[in-house]
Amino acid sequence: MGSLTDPPDACQVVRATGELDLTTVPRFAHELRTIRDVPRPPRLVVDLSAVSFMDGSALDPLCAAWDDCRHRGGWARVVYTRRSVGIVFRAARLGELFPQYLSVQDARRGHVADAPPPREQGAPSGGSA
Repeated sequence: MGSLTDPPDACQVVRATGELDLTTVPRFAHELRTIRDVPRPPRLVVDLSAVSFMDGSALDPLCAAWDDCRHRGGWARVVYTRRSVGIVFRAARLGELFPQYLSVQDARRGHVADAPPPREQGAPSGGSA
């Protein structure tokens, strides 16, 4: 696990690797708490794209990070590419709270994986009249 702090006007990234389970989540939770300790509204990207396994024990620290960021005027977004990670979020009915972002760049932009790409200004809406 590691973290990356961007310039003051940008977001912070926490990258997890390997397995997130009862034995590794305490370290993950500590890192999430530490990285949010900034004076400005926290903007946090949690990159789980290199996580090979995640169980429900990772949900509590992720929810705490999301809640803390929102209450301080910021946001928290999660990057994941493994279907099994998405299943954990959906099984806990947290799919709307943690929509899928496919990359850190997408999360920074707020571009959700299953959302249609933004329409260009002036482009036809497509539909028949």
